[in-house]
Amino acid sequence: MRNKTTKPRTAVVIGGGITGLATAALLARDGLEVTVLEKNATVGGRTGSWETDGFRFDTGPSWYLMPEVFDHFFRLLGTSADEQLDLVQLDPGYRVYFEGDGAPVDVQATREKNIALFESLEPGAGARLAAYLDSAADVYDMAKKRFLYSTFASFLPLLRPDVLSRGPRLARLLLQPLSSFVAGKFTDPRIRQILGYPAVFLGSSPFTTPSMYHLMSRLDLEDGVLYPRGGFHRLITVIAALAESEGVKVQVNADVTRIRTEPDGRRRARATGVEYRDAAGNPATVEADLVVSAADLHHTETALLPPALQTYPEKYWKSRIPGPGGILLHLGVRGELPQLLHHTLLFTKDWKANFEKIFGKNTSVPDPASLYICRPSATDTDAAPAGQENLFVLVPVPSDPGLGTGGTDGAGDPGLEKLADTVIGQIASWADIPDLAERVTVRRTVGPGDFHSDFNSWRGTLLGPAHVLKQSAFFRGSNASRKVTNLLYAGGSTLPGIGLPMCLISAELVLKRLRGETGTEALPEPGTAAERQG
Repeated sequence: MRNKTTKPRTAVVIGGGITGLATAALLARDGLEVTVLEKNATVGGRTGSWETDGFRFDTGPSWYLMPEVFDHFFRLLGTSADEQLDLVQLDPGYRVYFEGDGAPVDVQATREKNIALFESLEPGAGARLAAYLDSAADVYDMAKKRFLYSTFASFLPLLRPDVLSRGPRLARLLLQPLSSFVAGKFTDPRIRQILGYPAVFLGSSPFTTPSMYHLMSRLDLEDGVLYPRGGFHRLITVIAALAESEGVKVQVNADVTRIRTEPDGRRRARATGVEYRDAAGNPATVEADLVVSAADLHHTETALLPPALQTYPEKYWKSRIPGPGGILLHLGVRGELPQLLHHTLLFTKDWKANFEKIFGKNTSVPDPASLYICRPSATDTDAAPAGQENLFVLVPVPSDPGLGTGGTDGAGDPGLEKLADTVIGQIASWADIPDLAERVTVRRTVGPGDFHSDFNSWRGTLLGPAHVLKQSAFFRGSNASRKVTNLLYAGGSTLPGIGLPMCLISAELVLKRLRGETGTEALPEPGTAAERQG
């Protein structure tokens, strides 16, 4: 059923990251007049780009998983991923170095090759991986059909035979942590770490992430990992162009300071637009029938609304668990680095202690740290000058803006720069690149303080609220304000969660909420039989 109120004709979207642009494009295609306001000088948000001296760095997401979600989103806009992107299959998918073990493990691009790989690491593990991936595929298909595309505005659509028949199993998967689920099937510590690592994509730890999320292993071990030539900011360029082709107006250097409301006569308020400051600091206003905030949910609720109208006030966040913060390094390196693949991971031996330092009660920066390295120049010749390499390094750390802000050429906070030096040394040692530090010609660091100031990120978190049980699915909250009519939310800090595919689904959930759609499946694509029938 549709909303009983008059359908909005105008909308303003707060935030010009991938979620804001995607939401705006879908709303405009649905007939609304849409304006996007972005506080920074360029759109993209966390999916940004930084260029210098012939190097091009993605500044955020770098794993292209769940390709069918991207393609579905593009098809809602009358196009496809094939038409918009030049996708490359990475083979191998990624490399892992383990502390104290000089021989890395290359995770392969296909299910069959990974079954053989696991068998080589642990006798009998190949067959167990096959069963593990079958289970992951079943849960993944269920999640896409019944949970990821649901606004949870109604729970009746979940009362389906396919959900109810899996009820006991789903309950076990929700209550058992991923780490023990994996440990019950595999003994080799390398395998356990490879299967536990996807928890980091969810902003969490394998020791607290529900084992339901073993579904993530289907994505990299069976479907494989893709890369869009031109980098991940290419996604922003494409989606921004599609939004503008639908008539969306995008304004940068527009820092929203308040969501405007008026009483609606039912002991609630109604959103009527936003106030913002332009590049010169002058106040301005955009009136709209619908306000969608694709900004950080904590910031939206606690900074843009008065206390009486906050669905998620400050006290709500005191019991929330943030995802990790991150120290990022963008390095231009002279010469080639064959020791690193497009994606390379470094895993510490004391796995649990590493995560405890990030998510425990007494947090600290792990040393040594499990970390991630992206080398786009391995695949994309335009990412770096000839004969040089482009490295993006991510070190998960506690979500604490006090860890500092970064800068170029060592100009960041001293403590953060010292940590960056340690990380470069660790990579040099573990990957056998002894002269790495001397070969760095470009250096830029980013810290949790930057995420807090640049993206209004709650506690400086890199990703958003962690996907522990009480912050997953319908426990994650609502994408609609309970106190302000025509105020909706999108992005990694709300439904359905963290990651680029989730952000695109989040944009679609705004459209479903606006239409009053309570079904759990993705919206029909243009030209499909389902759309023609209804």
